Amino acid sequence: MTASLRGTRIVVSAGPTYEDIDPVRFIGNRSSGRMGFAIAAAAAQRGAQVVLVAGPVHLDTPAGVTRIDVRSAAQMQAAVLAALPADVYIGAAAVADFAPAQAAPRKLKKSGDGDGLVLELVRTPDILASVARHAPRPRLVVGFAAETHDVAHYARDKLARKQLDLVAANLVGVAGSGFESESNALTVYGAQFERALGPAPKTQLAGELLDLVAARLPRTQRDDVRVDGTLPVRTPPDRAP
Repeated sequence: MTASLRGTRIVVSAGPTYEDIDPVRFIGNRSSGRMGFAIAAAAAQRGAQVVLVAGPVHLDTPAGVTRIDVRSAAQMQAAVLAALPADVYIGAAAVADFAPAQAAPRKLKKSGDGDGLVLELVRTPDILASVARHAPRPRLVVGFAAETHDVAHYARDKLARKQLDLVAANLVGVAGSGFESESNALTVYGAQFERALGPAPKTQLAGELLDLVAARLPRTQRDDVRVDGTLPVRTPPDRAP
C-alpha cells in the first residue's frame, strides 16, 4: 500500500550545480536530475506540498510541484533555506563541492606560450548541513551520497557528520546506474538501519524511498493541516532510527 503524505511539506533539491569559471566555462557534473524529479513527482502524487529546487536540467516540472530553478550551489542553498520551514528535506542534488574563488568577467584566453591555467577553488556552501542546523529543523533531513568506492563507509560518515536522519547512497561510474541513467540502485542508511533498494527505475526507487520517509513521520503530523491549508511549524525530532 502506498503511504500517504497528505499534509506534509517537502522540499527537494535535484540536479547538478554549475560554478562559473568565466562566461563560457563552468565546473559541473553529470547529474541528470531524474532521481530528485522522480521523488518530487511521487511526493506530490501522495498528497504532499512539494517545493523542488532544481539545478540546470532539461526536465519537465512534475504536476502539482512548485519549481525553483537555480544555477550555483550558493543559489541552491538560498532557495532551499527560503523554502523552509518544511517537514522533510530531501537533498538529491549533486552539488559541486568546489567553485572558482572568482569568476572571470570575460572568456579566459589561451596564452601564446602554451602555459596551463591555474584556478583557485573554494568550498561551496554545505546545503545539507545548513538545513540540519536550521531552526526550526525539518523533522527529517535526507541526504544522498554518490560514491565510486567504499560506499557504506562514506555514507555512514556523511550521516553522522552532517547530523542527517537518512542517507541514500549509490555507486556511480557503472553502466546502467547513477548519473545519466533512468535506473539506479540505492542503499539507505540511518542510525542502526540499512535497507537496499533496487536496482530499479528511478521512478520506482522514489516511491520506495518515500515509503521509508513516511514511516518515520507520525500520522498525526501527516494529517495535521489547518483549515486554511497551511502547515504548523514542527518541533525538531530526536532523529531516532
